[in-house]
Amino acid sequence: MKFLTDFFPVILFFIAYQLYGIYTATAVAIAASVAQVGYNWLKKGKVERVHWITLAILVVFGGLTLLLQDRAFIMWKPTVINWLFGTVLLASQFIGDKPLIQRMMESNFELPGPIWRKLNLAWSLFFIFLGLLNLYVAQDFFTAEAQLIALTGVEQIDFDQCPTLFQGNVLEMCNTAHSLEEFWVNFKLFGIMGLTLVFAVAQAFYLARHMPDSAIEQEES
Repeated sequence: MKFLTDFFPVILFFIAYQLYGIYTATAVAIAASVAQVGYNWLKKGKVERVHWITLAILVVFGGLTLLLQDRAFIMWKPTVINWLFGTVLLASQFIGDKPLIQRMMESNFELPGPIWRKLNLAWSLFFIFLGLLNLYVAQDFFTAEAQLIALTGVEQIDFDQCPTLFQGNVLEMCNTAHSLEEFWVNFKLFGIMGLTLVFAVAQAFYLARHMPDSAIEQEES
């Protein structure tokens, strides 16, 4: 349940995009993140640091997307967040007595020190990989959009209006750019969330091999 709650703004972003387009979806995602942080603050009296960081980055990059009407900022946002988390986790491998993952999770179960470090490194590399993968998926759209702008001179293109604005080869280019934008939105929800879920499940199986029997029995009960 917490996994789905953390992706709540992303899910609403996807729904709003299908109905109203990327700019409305961006505004909805910002509002959803603010609501998420506010709800946690009122209910629990505190907000996890990860949610504060995610909200701050979303407000900055989402705000620039809306202000400048430039999709590139919101598309860069997942990369910036994942690289930030990955870098912080990686730095904690070498700073302090315990890696960050251990400090966050050791109250829930016990693991040998070397396993905590392997877990921390694995999540660090995974976040960096997600950031690279997001950029790889978005890059095709960036290229298609840049080519379309260079050809038409129109910097703010409403892709839903492609058949009205263009014709011939230019219409085909506009439709291609729109398809690549849709592909990125689908990847943002299903790709990133799916990969994160698969990685978390794989980590759970790995950790089960190294947890003390008493801890496993406690988790099952």
